[in-house]
Amino acid sequence: MPKVKTVYRCTECGAAHARWGGRCDSCGEWNTLVEEVAAPASPRPARANGRRLPGGAGLGAGGRVAAAPPLRQVSGAESERWRTGLGEFDFVLGGGVVPGSMVLLGGEPGAGKSTLLLQAAARLHGAGRPALYVSGEESPLQVKLRADRLADDAADVALLAETHLETILATAGAAHPSVLVVDSIQTVFTADLEGAPGNVGQVRECAARLMRFAKESGTTVFVVGHVTKGGGIAGPKTLEHIVDTVLYFEGETVADHRVLRATKNRFGSVDEIGVFRMTQAGLIAVENPSELFLGDRTRTASGSAVTALLEGTRPVLVEVQALAAKAGFGTPQRVATGYDNRRLALLLAVLDKRANLSFGALDVFLNVVGGVRLQEPAGDLAVVAALASSVFDRALPPDAAFIGEVGLGGEVRPVSQVERRLAEAAKMGMRTAYVADRAVPRRSTAGLEITGVATLHGLFTQLFV
Repeated sequence: MPKVKTVYRCTECGAAHARWGGRCDSCGEWNTLVEEVAAPASPRPARANGRRLPGGAGLGAGGRVAAAPPLRQVSGAESERWRTGLGEFDFVLGGGVVPGSMVLLGGEPGAGKSTLLLQAAARLHGAGRPALYVSGEESPLQVKLRADRLADDAADVALLAETHLETILATAGAAHPSVLVVDSIQTVFTADLEGAPGNVGQVRECAARLMRFAKESGTTVFVVGHVTKGGGIAGPKTLEHIVDTVLYFEGETVADHRVLRATKNRFGSVDEIGVFRMTQAGLIAVENPSELFLGDRTRTASGSAVTALLEGTRPVLVEVQALAAKAGFGTPQRVATGYDNRRLALLLAVLDKRANLSFGALDVFLNVVGGVRLQEPAGDLAVVAALASSVFDRALPPDAAFIGEVGLGGEVRPVSQVERRLAEAAKMGMRTAYVADRAVPRRSTAGLEITGVATLHGLFTQLFV
Protein backbone atom coordinates (compact mmCIF):
# COMPACT_ATOMS: atom_id res chain seq x y z
CA MET A 1 0.00 0.00 0.00
CA PRO A 2 1.58 3.31 -1.07
CA LYS A 3 2.24 5.79 1.68
CA VAL A 4 -0.09 8.74 1.83
CA LYS A 5 1.55 12.02 0.84
CA THR A 6 1.76 14.60 3.63
CA VAL A 7 2.39 18.32 3.82
CA TYR A 8 3.21 20.69 6.65
CA ARG A 9 0.61 23.41 7.09
CA CYS A 10 0.88 26.60 9.16
CA THR A 11 -1.76 26.81 11.88
CA GLU A 12 -1.71 30.62 11.68
CA CYS A 13 -2.00 31.43 7.96
CA GLY A 14 -2.73 28.00 6.42
CA ALA A 15 0.24 28.04 4.05
CA ALA A 16 1.47 24.58 2.93
CA HIS A 17 5.15 23.58 2.99
CA ALA A 18 6.84 20.53 1.53
CA ARG A 19 8.99 19.96 4.63
CA TRP A 20 8.97 20.96 8.27
CA GLY A 21 10.69 24.15 9.39
CA GLY A 22 10.86 26.15 12.56
CA ARG A 23 9.44 29.26 10.90
CA CYS A 24 6.63 29.75 8.40
CA ASP A 25 7.93 31.46 5.24
CA SER A 26 4.54 33.09 4.56
CA CYS A 27 3.56 34.74 7.86
CA GLY A 28 6.86 34.57 9.76
CA GLU A 29 5.42 32.79 12.83
CA TRP A 30 7.57 30.27 14.67
CA ASN A 31 6.70 26.63 15.54
CA THR A 32 3.37 26.68 13.70
CA LEU A 33 3.96 23.98 11.06
CA VAL A 34 2.07 20.75 11.63
CA GLU A 35 1.88 17.62 9.52
CA GLU A 36 -1.33 16.65 7.76
CA VAL A 37 -2.48 14.41 4.95
CA ALA A 38 -2.19 16.14 1.58
CA ALA A 39 -5.22 16.23 -0.67
CA PRO A 40 -4.71 14.52 -4.02
CA ALA A 41 -3.89 16.87 -6.87
CA SER A 42 -6.90 17.89 -8.93
CA PRO A 43 -6.83 17.07 -12.63
CA ARG A 44 -7.05 19.77 -15.26
CA PRO A 45 -10.41 21.58 -15.23
CA ALA A 46 -13.09 19.63 -17.04
CA ARG A 47 -14.66 20.99 -20.19
CA ALA A 48 -18.16 20.58 -21.53
CA ASN A 49 -18.35 20.31 -25.35
CA GLY A 50 -14.85 21.70 -25.58
CA ARG A 51 -15.64 24.73 -23.40
CA ARG A 52 -14.48 25.46 -19.86
CA LEU A 53 -17.16 25.00 -17.20
CA PRO A 54 -18.76 28.23 -15.82
CA GLY A 55 -16.74 30.06 -13.19
CA GLY A 56 -13.59 28.18 -14.07
CA ALA A 57 -14.65 25.26 -11.84
CA GLY A 58 -13.37 21.83 -12.64
CA LEU A 59 -14.37 18.34 -11.70
CA GLY A 60 -11.91 16.55 -9.44
CA ALA A 61 -11.20 12.86 -9.59
CA GLY A 62 -14.51 11.03 -9.39
CA GLY A 63 -16.47 14.30 -9.40
CA ARG A 64 -19.97 14.43 -10.86
CA VAL A 65 -22.95 16.72 -11.10
CA ALA A 66 -25.21 15.81 -8.15
CA ALA A 67 -28.93 16.39 -7.72
CA ALA A 68 -29.89 19.26 -5.40
CA PRO A 69 -33.63 18.95 -4.63
CA PRO A 70 -35.49 21.73 -2.77
CA LEU A 71 -35.99 21.30 0.97
CA ARG A 72 -39.71 20.55 0.63
CA GLN A 73 -38.83 17.33 -1.21
CA VAL A 74 -36.54 16.08 1.55
CA SER A 75 -38.24 13.25 3.42
CA GLY A 76 -37.49 11.35 6.60
CA ALA A 77 -37.97 11.73 10.33
CA GLU A 78 -35.72 12.52 13.25
CA SER A 79 -34.24 9.36 14.72
CA GLU A 80 -35.25 8.32 18.21
CA ARG A 81 -32.77 9.23 20.92
CA TRP A 82 -31.24 6.63 23.18
CA ARG A 83 -31.64 7.37 26.89
CA THR A 84 -28.80 6.35 29.18
CA GLY A 85 -30.81 6.55 32.41
CA LEU A 86 -28.42 9.22 33.74
CA GLY A 87 -30.99 12.00 33.85
CA GLU A 88 -28.56 14.93 33.95
CA PHE A 89 -26.42 13.46 31.15
CA ASP A 90 -29.46 12.98 28.90
CA PHE A 91 -30.69 16.49 29.75
CA VAL A 92 -27.42 18.16 28.71
CA LEU A 93 -27.37 16.17 25.45
CA GLY A 94 -30.84 17.51 24.66
CA GLY A 95 -32.95 14.48 25.59
CA GLY A 96 -30.62 11.55 25.00
CA VAL A 97 -27.93 10.18 22.71
CA VAL A 98 -28.42 10.81 18.99
CA PRO A 99 -27.50 7.76 16.86
CA GLY A 100 -24.62 8.43 14.49
CA SER A 101 -23.43 11.54 16.32
CA MET A 102 -19.98 12.36 17.68
CA VAL A 103 -19.61 13.83 21.17
CA LEU A 104 -16.42 15.38 22.57
CA LEU A 105 -16.06 15.38 26.37
CA GLY A 106 -13.31 17.55 27.89
CA GLY A 107 -12.28 18.28 31.44
CA GLU A 108 -9.48 18.50 33.96
CA PRO A 109 -7.58 15.33 34.92
CA GLY A 110 -9.41 13.44 37.63
CA ALA A 111 -12.75 15.17 37.03
CA GLY A 112 -14.46 11.87 36.19
CA LYS A 113 -14.70 11.89 32.39
CA SER A 114 -13.82 8.20 32.03
CA THR A 115 -16.15 7.24 34.86
CA LEU A 116 -19.07 9.11 33.31
CA LEU A 117 -18.63 7.55 29.87
CA LEU A 118 -18.10 4.07 31.33
CA GLN A 119 -21.36 4.43 33.28
CA ALA A 120 -23.18 5.66 30.16
CA ALA A 121 -21.75 2.77 28.10
CA ALA A 122 -22.81 0.27 30.76
CA ARG A 123 -26.36 1.57 30.87
CA LEU A 124 -26.71 1.68 27.09
CA HIS A 125 -25.31 -1.84 26.83
CA GLY A 126 -27.82 -3.00 29.44
CA ALA A 127 -30.61 -1.42 27.36
CA GLY A 128 -29.63 -3.48 24.30
CA ARG A 129 -27.21 -1.00 22.71
CA PRO A 130 -23.84 -2.80 22.43
CA ALA A 131 -20.90 -0.65 23.51
CA LEU A 132 -17.17 -0.80 22.72
CA TYR A 133 -14.85 1.03 25.12
CA VAL A 134 -11.41 1.86 23.67
CA SER A 135 -8.80 2.76 26.26
CA GLY A 136 -5.60 4.37 25.07
CA GLU A 137 -4.36 5.56 28.46
CA GLU A 138 -5.20 2.78 30.92
CA SER A 139 -4.59 -0.95 30.87
CA PRO A 140 -7.54 -3.36 30.73
CA LEU A 141 -6.99 -4.19 34.41
CA GLN A 142 -7.22 -0.52 35.40
CA VAL A 143 -10.47 -0.12 33.49
CA LYS A 144 -11.87 -3.29 35.06
CA LEU A 145 -11.00 -2.10 38.58
CA ARG A 146 -12.90 1.12 37.93
CA ALA A 147 -15.85 -0.81 36.50
CA ASP A 148 -15.97 -3.05 39.57
CA ARG A 149 -16.41 0.00 41.82
CA LEU A 150 -19.38 1.32 39.84
CA ALA A 151 -22.95 0.68 40.85
CA ASP A 152 -23.76 0.16 37.14
CA ASP A 153 -22.88 -3.27 35.77
CA ALA A 154 -20.23 -2.74 33.09
CA ALA A 155 -18.98 -6.33 33.00
CA ASP A 156 -20.41 -7.01 29.53
CA VAL A 157 -19.03 -3.86 27.87
CA ALA A 158 -16.43 -4.82 25.24
CA LEU A 159 -12.99 -3.41 26.02
CA LEU A 160 -10.17 -2.67 23.57
CA ALA A 161 -6.79 -1.37 24.72
CA GLU A 162 -5.51 0.17 21.50
CA THR A 163 -4.17 3.47 20.14
CA HIS A 164 -3.82 2.60 16.43
CA LEU A 165 -6.75 4.25 14.64
CA GLU A 166 -6.91 1.76 11.78
CA THR A 167 -7.16 -1.13 14.27
CA ILE A 168 -9.87 0.68 16.25
CA LEU A 169 -11.96 1.34 13.15
CA ALA A 170 -11.51 -2.22 11.85
CA THR A 171 -12.54 -3.69 15.21
CA ALA A 172 -15.54 -1.39 15.50
CA GLY A 173 -16.54 -2.15 11.92
CA ALA A 174 -16.51 -5.88 12.63
CA ALA A 175 -18.26 -5.66 16.02
CA HIS A 176 -20.98 -3.18 14.89
CA PRO A 177 -21.40 -1.48 18.30
CA SER A 178 -24.11 1.10 18.88
CA VAL A 179 -21.73 3.14 21.02
CA LEU A 180 -17.98 3.63 20.62
CA VAL A 181 -16.00 5.35 23.41
CA VAL A 182 -12.45 6.53 22.63
CA ASP A 183 -10.46 7.51 25.73
CA SER A 184 -8.71 9.68 24.67
CA ILE A 185 -8.30 11.29 21.24
CA GLN A 186 -4.83 12.59 22.18
CA THR A 187 -3.50 9.03 22.47
CA VAL A 188 -4.82 7.79 19.12
CA PHE A 189 -2.64 7.94 16.01
CA THR A 190 -2.88 6.98 12.37
CA ALA A 191 -0.04 5.33 10.46
CA ASP A 192 -0.63 7.72 7.54
CA LEU A 193 1.03 10.52 9.52
CA GLU A 194 4.51 10.45 10.97
CA GLY A 195 3.79 12.84 13.86
CA ALA A 196 3.53 11.64 17.44
CA PRO A 197 0.09 11.01 18.96
CA GLY A 198 -1.45 14.19 20.32
CA ASN A 199 0.01 16.64 17.83
CA VAL A 200 -2.29 18.88 15.83
CA GLY A 201 -2.20 16.85 12.62
CA GLN A 202 -2.82 13.51 14.32
CA VAL A 203 -5.72 14.80 16.44
CA ARG A 204 -7.43 16.47 13.49
CA GLU A 205 -7.07 13.52 11.12
CA CYS A 206 -8.13 10.91 13.71
CA ALA A 207 -11.16 12.97 14.73
CA ALA A 208 -12.20 13.44 11.09
CA ARG A 209 -12.03 9.69 10.40
CA LEU A 210 -13.96 8.86 13.57
CA MET A 211 -16.61 11.36 12.53
CA ARG A 212 -16.83 9.77 9.10
CA PHE A 213 -17.18 6.35 10.71
CA ALA A 214 -20.00 7.61 12.96
CA LYS A 215 -21.98 9.04 10.05
CA GLU A 216 -21.51 6.03 7.78
CA SER A 217 -22.17 3.31 10.35
CA GLY A 218 -24.74 5.00 12.60
CA THR A 219 -22.54 4.34 15.64
CA THR A 220 -22.48 7.06 18.28
CA VAL A 221 -18.87 8.00 19.04
CA PHE A 222 -17.84 9.51 22.37
CA VAL A 223 -14.34 11.01 22.45
CA VAL A 224 -12.47 12.15 25.56
CA GLY A 225 -10.30 15.25 25.14
CA HIS A 226 -7.56 16.62 27.37
CA VAL A 227 -7.58 20.29 28.33
CA THR A 228 -4.79 22.86 28.25
CA LYS A 229 -3.63 25.13 31.05
CA GLY A 230 -6.00 27.77 29.72
CA GLY A 231 -8.98 25.45 30.12
CA GLY A 232 -9.55 24.77 26.41
CA ILE A 233 -9.50 21.34 24.80
CA ALA A 234 -5.99 20.42 23.66
CA GLY A 235 -5.42 20.11 19.93
CA PRO A 236 -6.61 22.18 16.99
CA LYS A 237 -9.73 24.34 17.33
CA THR A 238 -11.11 22.48 14.33
CA LEU A 239 -11.58 19.49 16.64
CA GLU A 240 -14.53 21.26 18.27
CA HIS A 241 -15.89 22.24 14.84
CA ILE A 242 -15.75 18.66 13.57
CA VAL A 243 -17.84 17.05 16.30
CA ASP A 244 -21.60 17.45 16.82
CA THR A 245 -21.53 18.12 20.57
CA VAL A 246 -18.89 19.54 22.91
CA LEU A 247 -19.25 18.89 26.65
CA TYR A 248 -17.03 20.17 29.46
CA PHE A 249 -16.84 18.34 32.78
CA GLU A 250 -16.04 20.94 35.43
CA GLY A 251 -15.44 20.86 39.16
CA GLU A 252 -12.67 20.80 41.70
CA THR A 253 -11.25 17.34 42.33
CA VAL A 254 -11.41 18.03 46.09
CA ALA A 255 -15.16 18.68 45.90
CA ASP A 256 -17.77 15.95 45.65
CA HIS A 257 -19.85 17.45 42.86
CA ARG A 258 -19.20 18.00 39.16
CA VAL A 259 -20.87 20.22 36.55
CA LEU A 260 -21.39 18.95 32.99
CA ARG A 261 -21.78 21.85 30.56
CA ALA A 262 -22.68 21.84 26.86
CA THR A 263 -20.87 24.51 24.84
CA LYS A 264 -21.95 23.19 21.45
CA ASN A 265 -24.86 20.95 20.52
CA ARG A 266 -26.26 20.48 17.04
CA PHE A 267 -29.17 18.50 18.46
CA GLY A 268 -30.15 20.64 21.46
CA SER A 269 -29.65 23.91 23.27
CA VAL A 270 -26.21 25.06 24.39
CA ASP A 271 -25.13 26.22 27.84
CA GLU A 272 -27.20 23.54 29.51
CA ILE A 273 -25.69 22.14 32.69
CA GLY A 274 -26.06 18.88 34.56
CA VAL A 275 -24.85 18.39 38.12
CA PHE A 276 -23.40 15.13 39.45
CA ARG A 277 -22.11 14.02 42.81
CA MET A 278 -18.99 11.87 42.88
CA THR A 279 -19.22 8.81 45.14
CA GLN A 280 -17.33 5.55 45.60
CA ALA A 281 -19.90 3.87 43.35
CA GLY A 282 -19.58 6.40 40.55
CA LEU A 283 -21.41 9.56 39.56
CA ILE A 284 -24.93 10.21 40.82
CA ALA A 285 -27.16 12.77 39.11
CA VAL A 286 -28.33 15.68 41.27
CA GLU A 287 -31.95 16.42 40.37
CA ASN A 288 -32.11 19.77 42.21
CA PRO A 289 -28.85 21.73 41.78
CA SER A 290 -30.19 24.77 43.66
CA GLU A 291 -30.60 22.70 46.80
CA LEU A 292 -27.02 21.44 46.50
CA PHE A 293 -25.51 24.92 46.06
CA LEU A 294 -27.51 26.44 48.94
CA GLY A 295 -27.35 23.48 51.29
CA ASP A 296 -24.46 24.70 53.50
CA ARG A 297 -25.30 28.40 53.48
CA THR A 298 -24.74 30.38 56.68
CA ARG A 299 -27.76 32.66 57.07
CA THR A 300 -26.36 35.00 59.75
CA ALA A 301 -23.03 35.96 58.16
CA SER A 302 -22.56 39.26 56.36
CA GLY A 303 -21.43 39.33 52.74
CA SER A 304 -23.73 36.53 51.53
CA ALA A 305 -26.34 37.01 48.80
CA VAL A 306 -28.40 34.66 46.63
CA THR A 307 -29.09 35.10 42.93
CA ALA A 308 -30.80 33.07 40.21
CA LEU A 309 -28.76 32.16 37.14
CA LEU A 310 -30.16 30.77 33.93
CA GLU A 311 -28.01 27.90 32.66
CA GLY A 312 -29.45 27.10 29.26
CA THR A 313 -33.13 26.48 30.02
CA ARG A 314 -32.65 25.72 33.72
CA PRO A 315 -32.76 28.36 36.49
CA VAL A 316 -30.30 27.67 39.31
CA LEU A 317 -29.95 29.48 42.64
CA VAL A 318 -26.37 30.11 43.76
CA GLU A 319 -24.78 31.91 46.68
CA VAL A 320 -22.35 34.80 46.20
CA GLN A 321 -19.96 35.49 49.07
CA ALA A 322 -18.00 38.73 49.47
CA LEU A 323 -15.41 39.78 52.03
CA ALA A 324 -14.03 43.32 52.27
CA ALA A 325 -11.22 43.69 54.82
CA LYS A 326 -8.59 46.30 55.60
CA ALA A 327 -5.62 45.92 53.25
CA GLY A 328 -2.50 44.62 54.93
CA PHE A 329 -0.18 45.92 52.20
CA GLY A 330 0.07 49.03 50.10
CA THR A 331 -1.89 47.74 47.11
CA PRO A 332 -5.31 46.21 47.94
CA GLN A 333 -6.05 42.76 46.55
CA ARG A 334 -8.89 41.90 44.19
CA VAL A 335 -9.48 38.15 44.20
CA ALA A 336 -12.50 36.56 42.49
CA THR A 337 -13.35 32.86 42.22
CA GLY A 338 -16.01 31.94 39.68
CA TYR A 339 -16.39 35.57 38.60
CA ASP A 340 -14.70 37.82 36.04
CA ASN A 341 -12.07 40.07 37.64
CA ARG A 342 -12.75 42.87 35.17
CA ARG A 343 -16.46 42.80 35.95
CA LEU A 344 -15.64 42.94 39.65
CA ALA A 345 -13.42 45.99 39.10
CA LEU A 346 -16.25 47.65 37.16
CA LEU A 347 -18.79 47.07 39.95
CA LEU A 348 -16.35 48.33 42.59
CA ALA A 349 -15.94 51.55 40.58
CA VAL A 350 -19.73 51.92 40.30
CA LEU A 351 -20.12 51.43 44.07
CA ASP A 352 -17.45 54.06 44.72
CA LYS A 353 -18.88 56.63 42.30
CA ARG A 354 -22.64 56.08 42.62
CA ALA A 355 -23.11 54.70 46.15
CA ASN A 356 -20.24 56.38 48.04
CA LEU A 357 -18.76 53.02 49.08
CA SER A 358 -14.99 53.26 48.75
CA PHE A 359 -12.91 50.10 48.46
CA GLY A 360 -9.60 51.89 47.83
CA ALA A 361 -8.12 50.77 51.17
CA LEU A 362 -9.84 47.38 51.35
CA ASP A 363 -8.93 43.91 50.12
CA VAL A 364 -11.87 42.44 48.23
CA PHE A 365 -12.50 38.70 47.95
CA LEU A 366 -15.44 37.34 45.96
CA ASN A 367 -16.48 33.70 45.73
CA VAL A 368 -19.31 31.98 43.86
CA VAL A 369 -20.07 28.94 46.00
CA GLY A 370 -19.95 25.44 44.59
CA GLY A 371 -17.48 26.05 41.77
CA VAL A 372 -20.16 27.68 39.62
CA ARG A 373 -19.07 30.32 37.10
CA LEU A 374 -21.22 33.46 37.30
CA GLN A 375 -21.00 34.87 33.79
CA GLU A 376 -24.32 36.53 33.01
CA PRO A 377 -25.09 40.07 34.27
CA ALA A 378 -28.15 38.87 36.21
CA GLY A 379 -25.85 38.27 39.19
CA ASP A 380 -24.60 41.87 39.37
CA LEU A 381 -27.19 42.88 41.96
CA ALA A 382 -26.23 39.99 44.23
CA VAL A 383 -22.54 40.88 43.93
CA VAL A 384 -23.01 44.53 44.91
CA ALA A 385 -25.41 43.57 47.71
CA ALA A 386 -22.88 41.09 49.12
CA LEU A 387 -20.07 43.66 48.89
CA ALA A 388 -22.12 46.33 50.65
CA SER A 389 -23.20 43.82 53.30
CA SER A 390 -19.55 43.03 54.04
CA VAL A 391 -18.59 46.70 54.26
CA PHE A 392 -21.47 47.51 56.64
CA ASP A 393 -20.98 44.13 58.39
CA ARG A 394 -24.73 43.56 58.37
CA ALA A 395 -26.27 40.34 57.13
CA LEU A 396 -28.75 40.45 54.27
CA PRO A 397 -32.19 38.85 54.70
CA PRO A 398 -31.55 35.09 54.52
CA ASP A 399 -34.66 34.47 52.41
CA ALA A 400 -33.99 37.19 49.81
CA ALA A 401 -32.87 36.81 46.21
CA PHE A 402 -31.19 39.55 44.14
CA ILE A 403 -31.72 39.47 40.37
CA GLY A 404 -30.64 42.29 38.08
CA GLU A 405 -27.91 43.93 36.03
CA VAL A 406 -26.08 47.00 37.33
CA GLY A 407 -25.25 49.79 34.87
CA LEU A 408 -22.43 52.32 35.01
CA GLY A 409 -24.84 54.97 36.23
CA GLY A 410 -25.75 52.90 39.26
CA GLU A 411 -29.11 51.96 37.76
CA VAL A 412 -30.60 48.48 38.08
CA ARG A 413 -31.55 46.98 34.72
CA PRO A 414 -33.90 44.08 33.97
CA VAL A 415 -32.69 40.68 32.78
CA SER A 416 -34.24 38.00 30.60
CA GLN A 417 -36.78 35.42 31.76
CA VAL A 418 -37.15 36.91 35.21
CA GLU A 419 -40.40 34.99 35.81
CA ARG A 420 -38.62 31.64 35.60
CA ARG A 421 -35.92 32.82 37.96
CA LEU A 422 -38.50 34.05 40.46
CA ALA A 423 -40.39 30.75 40.26
CA GLU A 424 -37.19 28.87 41.14
CA ALA A 425 -36.54 31.26 44.03
CA ALA A 426 -40.04 30.66 45.42
CA LYS A 427 -39.59 26.91 44.99
CA MET A 428 -36.44 27.04 47.13
CA GLY A 429 -38.17 28.87 49.98
CA MET A 430 -37.22 32.48 49.21
CA ARG A 431 -39.70 35.04 50.52
CA THR A 432 -38.36 38.28 48.98
CA ALA A 433 -36.86 39.12 45.61
CA TYR A 434 -35.19 42.37 44.59
CA VAL A 435 -35.41 43.04 40.87
CA ALA A 436 -35.31 46.04 38.54
CA ASP A 437 -38.35 48.32 38.62
CA ARG A 438 -39.14 47.55 35.00
CA ALA A 439 -38.79 43.79 35.58
CA VAL A 440 -41.52 43.42 38.22
CA PRO A 441 -43.95 40.92 36.66
CA ARG A 442 -47.63 41.70 36.43
CA ARG A 443 -48.56 38.35 37.90
CA SER A 444 -47.32 37.72 41.42
CA THR A 445 -45.41 34.57 42.30
CA ALA A 446 -47.03 32.58 45.10
CA GLY A 447 -45.24 33.03 48.42
CA LEU A 448 -42.75 35.59 47.04
CA GLU A 449 -42.78 39.33 47.69
CA ILE A 450 -41.22 41.12 44.74
CA THR A 451 -39.57 44.48 45.37
CA GLY A 452 -38.58 46.71 42.49
CA VAL A 453 -35.48 48.90 42.79
CA ALA A 454 -34.32 51.57 40.37
CA THR A 455 -30.82 52.40 41.66
CA LEU A 456 -28.19 51.07 44.03
CA HIS A 457 -28.89 53.94 46.39
CA GLY A 458 -32.53 52.85 46.61
CA LEU A 459 -31.51 49.23 47.23
CA PHE A 460 -29.10 50.10 50.03
CA THR A 461 -31.67 52.41 51.62
CA GLN A 462 -34.09 49.51 51.90
CA LEU A 463 -31.47 47.06 53.17
CA PHE A 464 -29.29 49.04 55.56
CA VAL A 465 -31.20 52.16 56.69
